[in-house]
Formats: sequence, structure tokens, C-alpha cells
Amino acid sequence: MPEVLIVSDSHGSTDELKAIKERHSPEFRIHCGDSELDMDAPELDGFIKVAGNCDVDARFPDEQTSTIGSLSFFIAHGHLHQVKSNPMAIAYRAQELQARVICFGHTHIAGAEKIGQQLLINPGSILLPRGRTEQTYVLMKWDTPDDISVDFFTADGNHLEELSLKTSLG
Repeated sequence: MPEVLIVSDSHGSTDELKAIKERHSPEFRIHCGDSELDMDAPELDGFIKVAGNCDVDARFPDEQTSTIGSLSFFIAHGHLHQVKSNPMAIAYRAQELQARVICFGHTHIAGAEKIGQQLLINPGSILLPRGRTEQTYVLMKWDTPDDISVDFFTADGNHLEELSLKTSLG
């Protein structure tokens, strides 16, 4: 069963990243930008990572695609796709690249929703959340594209059932 840890907008917070990595050990990890760390910082070891608007290390790519298990992922921070006003630009870009799961940050607002045949995931922020008080991240698991779980957690590891989503991309 593939499992992916998804975080964003850590804004220099290394302790939270270390604790989350110690708590979960999935094979795949995604950081959706605004880490404010160097590309080769040990806290980001093992992460697929992209540049956010607050990242200064020019080695971060603006976007990445990755196939994990049976699903294709598009990863971007979202600031170049105007995600604060509408998720459609980032969804269209992912569609151009034939990606079905879209991971982004920038808004600091945790949420996951299926739109058409795409799954959009914003893990929120593990440092500066907006729209709620809890600092959040995501653990995504699936056996098949018909059985996907997107589970939100607080930075200290408590499951947030009200944000979590069970869906299908089959």
C-alpha cells in the first residue's frame, strides 16, 4: 500500500519537520514549498520538494511530477497558479501533465477535495495555519485508485477526522 507524507509552509521550522518524520516513515514524502531551508537541509532529506514564494535557494524547482504507485502527482507551491483565488489554474496545469493528484500549499488552509478526476490536496501549514488553529499535514494511503484515504493530522500527531477524506480516482 503506497503511503505519502505531504507537508507545506513549514517556514523554517525544523523541529516540527523532524518530529513528523520520526512519527511517520512512509516511503514517499512531499514538501509543497516555503520550507525556507536549503535544498539539501537534512530536515528535507527524502522529500520531493518545490520552491515557494519565500524560498531563496534557487535549486528548488517550481514544480515537479512524480508517479507513486498507480497515481501521478503534480507538486507546486501554488503561488504561480494563483491558488489563493481559484484552484482551477493549478488543476489545468496538472491536467496538461496528466497528473491526477495535485499537492500544493501557499494558502496555509488545509483541505482536500475531488474535482472531476483530480484530487487536490493542500496540507495546510505545520507552522502558520489559516482558517483553523491547528498546524496540519497529510498522510495519504491507497490500495487502488478506487480506495484513497487522505488523513489530516495536527503537527503533534492528532488525527483530524473532520478534514480527512476517503475518495476514488478510479
